[in-house]
Amino acid sequence: MKYALIIPDGAADEPQQSLGGLTPFQAACTPHMDAVAVAGVVGSANHVPASMPSGSDVGTMSLFGYDPLEFHTGRAPLEAAAQGIQLGPDDWAIRCNLVTVNDGKMKSFTAGQIPSDIGQGLIAGLQRTQCGGRSWKYYPGVSYRNLLIYRSHDGPAPFSAQTTSTPPHDVTDCEIAPYLPSGPGADELRQLMDGSVSLFAADQANVARGEQAATQTWLWGQGCRPALTPFEDRFHVRTAVITAVDLLRGMGRLLGWDIVDVVGATGYLDTDYAAKGRAAISSLADHEFVVVHVEAPDEASHEGVAEEKVKALERIDQDIVGPLHEYLRKQGEYRLLLSPDHPTYLRTKTHSHGNVPVAACGQGIEPDAAVAYNDVTAAASSLIFEQGCHLMPWFLGRN
Repeated sequence: MKYALIIPDGAADEPQQSLGGLTPFQAACTPHMDAVAVAGVVGSANHVPASMPSGSDVGTMSLFGYDPLEFHTGRAPLEAAAQGIQLGPDDWAIRCNLVTVNDGKMKSFTAGQIPSDIGQGLIAGLQRTQCGGRSWKYYPGVSYRNLLIYRSHDGPAPFSAQTTSTPPHDVTDCEIAPYLPSGPGADELRQLMDGSVSLFAADQANVARGEQAATQTWLWGQGCRPALTPFEDRFHVRTAVITAVDLLRGMGRLLGWDIVDVVGATGYLDTDYAAKGRAAISSLADHEFVVVHVEAPDEASHEGVAEEKVKALERIDQDIVGPLHEYLRKQGEYRLLLSPDHPTYLRTKTHSHGNVPVAACGQGIEPDAAVAYNDVTAAASSLIFEQGCHLMPWFLGRN
C-alpha cells in the first residue's frame, strides 16, 4: 500500500466578495481534487485547539497525528531541527524575523521578502554586537526567517511556558506595542529587538532598499526541544516529506522522515509546483508514504490577494494532485489524503482557528455522495475530526 498526503497550507477560507461570494476552493478550477472527492469521502478536521495559537507548527503536528496539547513546545525548535541545530534539554530556540515597522506599526513581517544576502549580513551584525556571552547565538536562514538560540550553560533558561509572543504575520498593519513578548524572559527578548533598530538603520545595503528596508528583529515562537515518538514506530510506514519551509523540514527530521530537496521549491507563490509533483512520485519508489506541503495559498492570504490564492490552488491541483493520483491508481493499492493545516483568512491576513476541508480516497475508503472538494461541501459532511490528530490514524488504518 502506498500513501500520500497533500497539504495546501492555509487554503481554508471564507466566501469572498471579490470571488462572487465563493471561497477560494470553490472559485478555483480543481478537477483533480474533485476527483478525489468523487472517488472517496469529504469531511472536516480541526487541527488547532482553541487554547493554542493558530499556525502551521500546531496544525501540522496535529495533521501528522500528534496531539499538540501534549507535544507542542513552540515553533522555533522545529525550525532549529531543520537546520540540524541540536538543542540540549534546557536550551531554547526563538524565531527571529527581519521586519519593517513604521510609526509603531507592522508594515511587513518579511521586510519586503528581504534578499538572503542582505538578511545574513544583518544577522552577522547582530551576532557581533549582541552575543558576547556564551548563551546567545543567531543562526541565519533564508530571507527574513532566522533563529536565535539560548544555551543554558549555567542553569535554567529565563523562559517558561508562560512566556508569550506573537507571530509578526498576525499583526500586519497593527500597532506592535500590544503584541511584544511578555512573561518570563520577555525583557531580554525586547532588549534584543530594541537593540537591532540602530544596527539596521546603519547598514547601507539594507537602508538602500528604501521603504522595504528591515527596521528591526521580531522574536517569537520560542520553545524547547519536543519529545516526539518517531512516526515509523507509531504507524509502520517509511515517509518522505517535500517542503520548502524549515518548519516542516524540522518536524520531518524530528519524526524520522526523509527530507526531499526540490530545486525550484521556494515556499512562495513562485514555487515550482510541477517539480514537487514529480518529486512526490519519485519518492514513492522507496517510501510507503509521501507528504507534499505547499506554502503558496498561505502566503497569498497573508498578502490578502484572493486571485493569487485561487491560482495557487489551481496549480496544486494541476501539477501535484493530478499527476500523483494518476500514478497511485496505476501502481496498485493506495490511499490519498488532502488537508490544509489551518484556515488563513484573506480578510484578516492571518491564521485562524476552525475546521478545514478534508478529502480521502483509496483502498478501503467507501465513497460518499460528495462531488466536489471545498469548504462548503466539507461543512455539510457528517465526517468530522474534532481532534485533528485522529485524522492520521484513521487515514493510515491504525485506529
